[in-house]
Amino acid sequence: MRTLIQTVLRREEPLDEIQVAGWVRTRRDSKEFSFLELNDGSCLQNVQIIADATLSTYDQVQKLSTGASAAVTGKLVPSQGRNQKWEILATEVRLLGECPDDYPLQKKGHSREFLRGIAHLRPRTNLFGAVFRVRSRLAYAVHQFFQDLHFVYIHTPIVTASDCEGAGEMFRVTTLDPHSDKPQKDENDFFGRPTYLTVSGQLEGETFASALSNIYTFGPTFRAENSNTSRHASEFWMIEPEMAFCDLQGDMQLAEEMVRYLVEDCLSHCEDDLKFFNRFVDKGLLDRLRNVVGNPFTRLPYTEAVEILEKAKAKTKFEYPVEYGLNLQSEHERYLTETHFKTPVTVCDYPKEIKPFYMRRNDDGKTVAAMDLLVPGIGELVGGSQREERLAVLEGTMKEHDLSMEDYWWYRDLRKFGSVPHAGFGLGFERLIMFVTGVSNIRDVIPYPRTPGSADF
Repeated sequence: MRTLIQTVLRREEPLDEIQVAGWVRTRRDSKEFSFLELNDGSCLQNVQIIADATLSTYDQVQKLSTGASAAVTGKLVPSQGRNQKWEILATEVRLLGECPDDYPLQKKGHSREFLRGIAHLRPRTNLFGAVFRVRSRLAYAVHQFFQDLHFVYIHTPIVTASDCEGAGEMFRVTTLDPHSDKPQKDENDFFGRPTYLTVSGQLEGETFASALSNIYTFGPTFRAENSNTSRHASEFWMIEPEMAFCDLQGDMQLAEEMVRYLVEDCLSHCEDDLKFFNRFVDKGLLDRLRNVVGNPFTRLPYTEAVEILEKAKAKTKFEYPVEYGLNLQSEHERYLTETHFKTPVTVCDYPKEIKPFYMRRNDDGKTVAAMDLLVPGIGELVGGSQREERLAVLEGTMKEHDLSMEDYWWYRDLRKFGSVPHAGFGLGFERLIMFVTGVSNIRDVIPYPRTPGSADF
């Protein structure tokens, strides 16, 4: 049986026989030996293979260029070189797949833009191998966090007739012929009505929280937003818990605990990869992550956040205006977290005019029980709220947003039949990965990014 290279490198004792397999990073030849650096993607480090020229399979060793794949059987012994604990003295080397000279990942530096053009190969690089190992660990930790708290994992639909955000930036799902000259009616479409790719599983999640108390979703969401920033993608993953019998304070507490838990888990289980990011991607990364784990988050109302930003305008040149009633931009959010407080910040109680219909109206009649959790380097990481549980108030806000009562009959039923206070939030998984790795572009933390004009691979 093959042993993963990460397991090999963690061993405490040598072995008389071991088998590994992977892709060749480099090959160096001398008169008597060939030295291979082999990597199987299980960790950042390579394992060195020493192949004696007298091996019966040495002819296959000579065919192993960078990018070729091989299986190696040999003896695990203490390494004579620096920075490596073990090496393998090969007794057999089998060429699995040759690699020609036009292999695009030769041993040299490559720009991230270039690597996006070969997204099918970029996981073989140190950077992207590390990114996607961290992504995997974070996904596991998300489930572990909620399962330990006895949340129920719910799969909400990807095809939906509901626009959760009310912004209308949705991808249409249809079987109607776009090239037909004949009139086509929605009732003749596959589902008999207009349907779309979901922008959020929140509304459906609320229905299950209204029966199972605490639930969470974790799946893909879609936005037909023509935005080409480093923080936006048309397809991304969202983590969305919903909790019955919960208010805004409980919502903020869960979000803060979750972010701290996920960062701490990554620091514990992805040490080598995070050190790599700290050295080559973001030199202050580890200090920033440890600061998140070791210090309390700051909470303040939107009104106070705006006041702080307005005072800062004299010394800080913001590209976007700051005034009450406007959404905070990324530069404002980062100022609060990186310059003013130097901690993650949870901003709450936003003006009702800039938030969706489902957020609970506060008693002041001006604000809603909404919150955004902001982190250094990214800005908004989590957005959530206490949901409006009062049927009459909900219907009033729906009218203000020009939403159809008929389309949301089932959502209104939740407020009709045993309504309870409840709350939830959404955490953008890719933004979490950007925060933990220091990688600044969302296109580089998702395997095959979907952005305006780009749906390759």
